[in-house]
Amino acid sequence: MKIFEKHFGKVYRQVLDRIEERKGLIFLVIDPPNQEPEKAGSLAKIAEEAGVSAISVGGSVGAQGTLLDDTIKKIKDNTNIPVILFPGNIATISPKADAIYFMSMLNSLDPYYISGAQIASSYPVKRAGIEVIPTSYILVEPGRAAGWIGRAKLIPRELPYLAAVTTLAGQYMGAHIAILEAGGGAHEPVPIDMIFEAKSMVDIPIVVAGGIKTCEQAKNCTKAGADILHVGAAIEKLSNDLEKAKKHLAKMVKSAEDGAKSRKKN
Repeated sequence: MKIFEKHFGKVYRQVLDRIEERKGLIFLVIDPPNQEPEKAGSLAKIAEEAGVSAISVGGSVGAQGTLLDDTIKKIKDNTNIPVILFPGNIATISPKADAIYFMSMLNSLDPYYISGAQIASSYPVKRAGIEVIPTSYILVEPGRAAGWIGRAKLIPRELPYLAAVTTLAGQYMGAHIAILEAGGGAHEPVPIDMIFEAKSMVDIPIVVAGGIKTCEQAKNCTKAGADILHVGAAIEKLSNDLEKAKKHLAKMVKSAEDGAKSRKKN
């Protein structure tokens, strides 16, 4: 049906198919200010070779303009996997991307991050012709820079049901995907029991972002119910040794798949 095709875009349907096939996916997060476009292209290439399912571009206030466009161009020159914008502000828009997480920070204290930024960016996104993935963005302690900038009322780590019902509310309001975010560079990801409770509440894919550095963390997160893991800082630190970065990513991809398979058996 045409209505269905317009409501669920090509990239989103590809992600759903990949989740069905693999259960647990890794997306590499590339933040344009943190490396030159050429290096971003090289990282994306080794990520695809390692089995990463998509590249998520953005995450900082500096991911915009020519730098953003040039970074995405280099990524697409080197890969065939989707490029999804992960906006840190309303300027993180590029017609070169395949899709965008159109995010509402549900637990922000500032209406701007719940609906204001979305209103301001909606027409530029439409004009750019980017596929939109309606996304609930939920900040969990420590939240780090994303929580501070977004004035989030951070969900306490010891209260997993709050994350679960917030994720459910996002689904009921129309989100096609939910991101549970501990903050870029967090010491550890959101708690395992929080992922489990959220997954038990909703039908939409759950992304766990922030603090995923090790294979064990990747496996534990997907075993608990995460469908997609955002991995960024851990690979940035290895960006001067692409072979080492590729090996680490490949191990994380396998760990994420193993965790999801274990969840299915249980």
